[in-house]
Amino acid sequence: MSSVPSEGTRAPHSTAAPFFSKERIIAAPGFNRWLVPPAALAIHLCIGMAYGFSVFWLPLSKALGITEPIACAADTGFFHELFSTSCDWKISTLGWMYTLFFVLLGSSAAIWGGWLERAGPRKAGVISALCWCGGMLLSALGVHLHQFWLMLLGSGVIGGIGLGLGYISPVSTLIKWFPDRRGMATGMAIMGFGGGAMIGSPLAAELMKLFATPTDVGVVPTFVVMALAYFVFMVGGALAYRVPPSGWKPAGWTPPASQAGNTMITQRHVHVSRVWRIPQFWLVWMVLCMNVSAGIGVIGMASPMLQEVFGGSLIGVPGRIADLDQDQLTAIAGVAAGFAALLSLFNIGGRFVWASFSDRLGRKMTYVVFFVLGGLLYASIPISAGIGSKLMFVAAFCIILSMYGGGFSTVPAYLADLFGTQMVGAIHGRLLTAWATAGILGPVVVNYMRDYQLAIGIPREQVYNQTMYILVGMLAIGLLCNLLIRPLDPKHFMTEAELAEERRLAHDRSAAVAPGAAGETAAFHRSSPVLLALAWTAVGIPLAWGVYRTVLSAANFFH
Repeated sequence: MSSVPSEGTRAPHSTAAPFFSKERIIAAPGFNRWLVPPAALAIHLCIGMAYGFSVFWLPLSKALGITEPIACAADTGFFHELFSTSCDWKISTLGWMYTLFFVLLGSSAAIWGGWLERAGPRKAGVISALCWCGGMLLSALGVHLHQFWLMLLGSGVIGGIGLGLGYISPVSTLIKWFPDRRGMATGMAIMGFGGGAMIGSPLAAELMKLFATPTDVGVVPTFVVMALAYFVFMVGGALAYRVPPSGWKPAGWTPPASQAGNTMITQRHVHVSRVWRIPQFWLVWMVLCMNVSAGIGVIGMASPMLQEVFGGSLIGVPGRIADLDQDQLTAIAGVAAGFAALLSLFNIGGRFVWASFSDRLGRKMTYVVFFVLGGLLYASIPISAGIGSKLMFVAAFCIILSMYGGGFSTVPAYLADLFGTQMVGAIHGRLLTAWATAGILGPVVVNYMRDYQLAIGIPREQVYNQTMYILVGMLAIGLLCNLLIRPLDPKHFMTEAELAEERRLAHDRSAAVAPGAAGETAAFHRSSPVLLALAWTAVGIPLAWGVYRTVLSAANFFH
């Protein structure tokens, strides 16, 4: 006989279960699944500030000089800058924190994704809060002592681990709560990661302005205040997580005939330990890597390309950018900042819209749209720049950025379709190594191509043309990989006995078992409309404020 206890004979969960255990958060009857997305948003809106950390670069580059940077000696290397207390950090040095953010995000998600599936989103969310917010506090100490190695350790390494755990913590939970709307559910959460900088960047700017003195740029207290505020939000989100019992379905919902017959949507499950050996995993890995590499490349060049291509025409003045005076350059920089804000709105909106759209169109076909339409738009940018059409140029970039964001939010549902839902969070964590790779590949291709073309004498307004065609080539590779994806061979799926054992290890409980013995009181689970309204208000107010500030900035472009 099997040593694995059956769902029907397993001992009921009790209040003796540890507070952070997965057993304590299995939902009882009456729980409203719409409470889970704001819990996910509370975490993603905080860790999404990783995108906005560049708001600190300029103040930190003059942390000692206050008004002007104190330059290091010409022969000062990177290692010396890590420990130097006598000169300011270069912006290029500070940018290494970005690299650590996304390398650690991908690697930590890959390493601890399997643990997360068994430990549950509550424990993972709290650890994410401790790492992300604790890392910011350690960075504050690094700024105070002027020790850059402490900043790299704090926000870069420890904070990067918090990013990885926080990013994937809601994925599996949301997909299981919304089997009828997988794309929409993950789109809501991952939209929050894109929106984190939209809230955090203007907040940080206001706080630095408030705390700045004639002898301090105000970064240290800003880090401390933001870390404490983020900790409250992230822990609140983690404690609000609930997971459904195994086999749970929304009341009255059954998979529609088209979905049940769709061979791209499996009803079985793959163990995370096997995905490295499955060709479809690597094909999806390449799909994400190519989409993100091209998108990151565009993000890095969009603002300078706008300024260099259109020059004085952005402010109604004839002439190239090299011919303009300082006041005109300042005015153009304001237009470019508005353009960047407009792109961020499309990036965030695309995460929700495209992922929701994929529920109807299908994940594979959605990525076909990303690569085919994206390739046409990338190729159109040199044309619109050549004929001087700002409308075509801006529209192409906006749609491209929406598909860049949509690629992130659609891929978790794609994985759930192919590999099943039991360990989709862990599989998604391993897939995020594609993001870490793209974070290096995209900028390297764009920056080196730009430098090469300038070196051989190509005018500044034309140096991006060849780069765009290279990015089209990346999208073509992604399209080919996507078209090659087929349903998995049955040999890759877990057997019924393996699935039962995994569910036991993950502390899952069958929906057929009476859930009244769940760890926390059923009264809390019977969600009232007031509780639902409060949860959405808690995340909706800061999100609305961030959108408002971004719209104000984007308005500069149209002026």
